[in-house]
Amino acid sequence: MNCKRLIISGRVQGIGYRVWMVEKARALGVSGWVRNRIDGSVEALVAGDTPAVEELLRLCRRGPRMAEVVSIEEELADPPEQFGFRQVPSL
Repeated sequence: MNCKRLIISGRVQGIGYRVWMVEKARALGVSGWVRNRIDGSVEALVAGDTPAVEELLRLCRRGPRMAEVVSIEEELADPPEQFGFRQVPSL
C-alpha cells in the first residue's frame, strides 16, 4: 500500500476542490481524507495501490475546473484508520 500526506497550494479553496477530490479518490478506490487548512491550502491523506495513488496525484495537479494548483508537497504517511475517502473538518 502506498500512503502519502499532501499539502496542495494555490487557488484550491472555495471552488469545490474537496468535493471533487472525494469523487476522484472514491472512483480510484483510494482511501483517506481531505480538508481545508487555515493557510488557504488543502491537506489530504491518500492511501491505496501505487497506480491509483499516482493517478490521483496526477489529477490533483490540475484539480477541478476553477482550481489553480501552484504546488503539491508530498510526504510518506501511515495509512488511514478507516477504509474509504471522505472530507474531514477544516484545520
